[in-house]
Amino acid sequence: MENLKGKNIAILSDNGFEQSELLEPKKALEDAGATVHVISNQKNRIKAWDQKDWGLDVDVDVDLYHAKADDYDGLMIPGGVMNPDKMRASQSYIDFVKEFFAAGKPIASICHGPQLLIETGALKGRRMTSYPSIKTDLINAGANWEDSEVVVDQGLVTSRSPKDLPAFNKKMIEEFREGVHEEQNTL
Repeated sequence: MENLKGKNIAILSDNGFEQSELLEPKKALEDAGATVHVISNQKNRIKAWDQKDWGLDVDVDVDLYHAKADDYDGLMIPGGVMNPDKMRASQSYIDFVKEFFAAGKPIASICHGPQLLIETGALKGRRMTSYPSIKTDLINAGANWEDSEVVVDQGLVTSRSPKDLPAFNKKMIEEFREGVHEEQNTL
């Protein structure tokens, strides 16, 4: 796998994330040598949703209010129906993501995770995919949506669902290794 030694990656999440969409990318990033921090405005732990019921608790490494995008080389946002819906209603989550776009840093988001990206105003003209139920939301935000297992557009990596995790993880690691993409700055 690609080498991410020396890279710091943020995973931004709240309660109700899809368990596999946080844990599998986190493991892939760590296996590639990255230091990974789970960031949330929840204290201590966040709870997963595992397909049809509540799943595991995951430790929060950094409180969102103390997190700085400058400390990270890339951002990963898992899906789940509840997680991105909570985050998109919180200005602190939105502002954190905007800092990554403004700095041209790579961002990876899967399933319903791109709902949070919509709130940044940074999707106009971007190629993306997502869970099919938010296709219209992304199109209305100016994205060019396509039905593919993974779409990469200048450091922005998106996938549709847990079944796409192998392709998502591979492209996410590749983009995080490449680092800043000037065209990622769409703000």
